[in-house]
Amino acid sequence: MTVLRLDPAEARRIAVRAQLLDAPRPADLLAVVRGLSLLQIDPIAAVAPSADLILWSRLGRAYRPAQLQQALERDRTLFEHNAMVRPMEDLALHLPAMAAWPAREAPREWLRANDRFRRDVLQRLGAAGPLLSREIPDTSAVPWRSTGWTDSRNVTQMLEFLMLRGEVAVAGRRGRQRLWDLAERVYPAGTPVLSPEEARRRRTARRLRSLGIVRAGAPGTPAEPLALGEVGVEAVVEGVPGTWRVDPEALGRPFAGRTVLLSPFDRLVHDRTRIKDLFGFEYTLEMYKPRAARRWGYFALPVLHGDRLIGKVDAAADRGSGTFTVSAVHEDVPFSPSTAEAVDEQLEDLAAWLGLRVSRGG
Repeated sequence: MTVLRLDPAEARRIAVRAQLLDAPRPADLLAVVRGLSLLQIDPIAAVAPSADLILWSRLGRAYRPAQLQQALERDRTLFEHNAMVRPMEDLALHLPAMAAWPAREAPREWLRANDRFRRDVLQRLGAAGPLLSREIPDTSAVPWRSTGWTDSRNVTQMLEFLMLRGEVAVAGRRGRQRLWDLAERVYPAGTPVLSPEEARRRRTARRLRSLGIVRAGAPGTPAEPLALGEVGVEAVVEGVPGTWRVDPEALGRPFAGRTVLLSPFDRLVHDRTRIKDLFGFEYTLEMYKPRAARRWGYFALPVLHGDRLIGKVDAAADRGSGTFTVSAVHEDVPFSPSTAEAVDEQLEDLAAWLGLRVSRGG
């Protein structure tokens, strides 16, 4: 089979278009999540919650966080599972993996030892759900042992496990706290039953379509723990070693770019090796580093301009003072006057969406 040859610009444009970051904006929230296949939920909100910031990057000021809550809690067009928001129509692709969970012995043994606890949780949710975890009694026989924050957090751990098994689901949120209910009251009846093989095939195809181009042989991620295998077509990118898998539907399409600020958790930049290979862009999320060791800032926002990643913005939202503080704009390459103006417009647009005013300087 002939190996496709791409120049670096076309490879970058495939990646940008797949992530809905080119000039034609998607129509609405559901179209975005369908295109991206997932939104990561993260509690860090130095600028805004990551899911909201990712949606703003695609939809602009027309997006309101209440729209995401409505889609999850009332319309049920989206569902939350394992810290990811996905289209409800993709539920069938994930149910076989839920049915097969867990693969590891430690959670299997803990669930066996706490079968009565499991039944207590399901009965409580059935009678009174949706509930916060603190509203569910801990009747565990054996505590969950961990070296991390989950040690002895038995109710939370049981709910997490039952979610991964598809027995319970996140029904909504009260503030940042999840509301739990029986899965049958959250997930729609009549969801198609797929074989594990068919579900895996469709999920890998969805992963490639949402990214456009992925390193051949690249392992899956915690969000998508499936390698691509032979999905898509094989390609090489001029000047970049190795081979890639490319979504064939992404080839030969016109490209018009725009300037946009990205969340550090945005899927365009989440794979740091891929953006180094394709965009020549170096990036590290530095919020876990000491202040003196940071090069770009606590929660620096990557800057996309057309088909290039050109810099980072060190910024934070201070809702107490009503300001969106821009401490620094780091230019990986010198900005032209028009590029600088486009970045400034995005800063003003983001501040307006947040209901804040831009303040320059740290």
